[in-house]
Parts: sequence; C-alpha cells; structure tokens
Amino acid sequence: MTELRPLLERVRLVVFDFDGVFTDNRVWVNEHGEEALAFSRSDGLGLRRLDEVGVRYLILSMESNPIVGARAQKLRAKCVQGIADKLAVLREHTAVAGISLEETAYLGNDVNDAECLRAVGVPVVPADAWPEIMPLARWVLSRAGGSGCVREFCDGVWEAQRA
Repeated sequence: MTELRPLLERVRLVVFDFDGVFTDNRVWVNEHGEEALAFSRSDGLGLRRLDEVGVRYLILSMESNPIVGARAQKLRAKCVQGIADKLAVLREHTAVAGISLEETAYLGNDVNDAECLRAVGVPVVPADAWPEIMPLARWVLSRAGGSGCVREFCDGVWEAQRA
C-alpha cells in the first residue's frame, strides 16, 4: 500500500463500473423476469470516506437497469447508465469538473472497461477482474467485486488523503 500512496494522494475523481464492482456480476431472475442483485453494505461507508476527503465519484454502467439507479441513489452517487461509450462520458465528466485524467481513478472489472483503465492515472480492478484486464491495473484489490472491493479502494484513498 505504501507504494500506492503517491497515486492515491492525487485522486480527485473516482469513476466506478457497476456490474462486477458493486456486485459479484451475478443476477437473480424470478419467474416474472424481475432481476435482483446483492451488494456489500460496506461500500456505502467507503463512499462516505471519499466525501470526507472531498473526492468526487461517479458510477458508469453500459446497462440501463432500475436496480443500478436505485442503488446509486441510496449510495448518494451520481450515476450515468445505458451508455455505449464509457470513455467519452469519462472524458466529458473530467472536463466539466476541471479534473485531469491523471487525477482520476477508474475501478472496472471487464473488457468493456479497458479503454477507461488505460486513460486514467489510477486504474484499479477487483481481485476477480477478467484476466485480460488485470495487466492494465496499477492496483489489483484483494477483495472481489460485490465483496467490499469498493470499500477497500475508498479506504485506501481516504487513508492517503486524510490530514
């Protein structure tokens, strides 16, 4: 963790993928076609730690799903979903916020996150990320998606930035 400290100290914006990061990438579907997902409650406390140190955050999801919006609302996280080009939205949000890509972290788990991971200064993946994108990460978390990886990352940023 000590070698990551200089990277984490400069983070001003974190962009999170949703499926496979806030979830374990599984979905339950009942006989009515209704979906259900499971989340780690600890992730919300992690986001509050980002609030404490003034780091902004955003959830990006390619899928449009009411569950994603509901969870983001509960977490008090800005969320953009139903997008085909994550990198374009990432660039737009950094530009509007006046934050450089070097000061941006991205936490993603699969091949559709590769462009964003390559573009930011702090690319991060959960422990169970798709093997193809593992080499893109500066930090491979010890926790898997849906099992507190968001909290682990947020704790690291909080630890590096708190006074």
